[in-house]
Amino acid sequence: MIILGLTGSIGMGKSTTAGLFAQEGVPVFDVDAVIHQLYEEDQELIEKISKMFPSAKQDGKIDRGVLADLVREHKDALSDLESIVHPAIANVRADWLQAARDRDEAFVMFDIPLLFETGGEDKVDKIIVVSASPEEQKRRVLARPGMTEARFEHFLSRQMPDEEKRRRADFVINTSKGLEDAAQQVQRILRQLKT
Repeated sequence: MIILGLTGSIGMGKSTTAGLFAQEGVPVFDVDAVIHQLYEEDQELIEKISKMFPSAKQDGKIDRGVLADLVREHKDALSDLESIVHPAIANVRADWLQAARDRDEAFVMFDIPLLFETGGEDKVDKIIVVSASPEEQKRRVLARPGMTEARFEHFLSRQMPDEEKRRRADFVINTSKGLEDAAQQVQRILRQLKT
C-alpha cells in the first residue's frame, strides 16, 4: 500500500483535489474533517481544550472560529493546543489506516494542510503538493465568508512558502487551470504510481 500525503497552502484547491483522488477510488483521510468531528463529539478532548481556552467552548462543543482567534492572540497557544489535539488525531488515523490495510487498498491519502510544518512527511511514501498562482490563491481565500486580509496573512505566516513546498514534493498539481485540468493531473499521477 502506498501512503500519499496531500498538502498545499490555503486557497490552493487542496480539498477539491482530495475529492478528485477520492473519485478515482483512493480513500482519503481528511485531518480537518477529523478535527471538526473531534471538536464536536470527543468530550474528553473538548474538556481539555476548554480548560486551556474556556471561551472556545460553546454549546458543549469547541467553536473553531473562537479557538482560532484565541490561538492567534497568544504566541505559545498553538503548540499547547497541538499537544492536546495531535494524540487524538493520531489514534483516529491509526485505526483508519489499519482498516485500509485490512481492505488491501493499493493507495490511501492523508489530506494534511500543515504536512511539512508538522513533520508529517516522515509518515507518507509520496508527497503531492497542490499549488496555484499567488494571485489566484489570494482571490480564492478573500472570497471566503468572514475572511480578511489580516486572517489571510496570519494563515500564510504559519505555512511554509508555496515555492518550498513545491521543491520538496514528489508531485505538484497546479489548480490554476480549473477542475478538468486538475483531474487529468490526478489521473496521470495515479497511472505513474501504478507502474
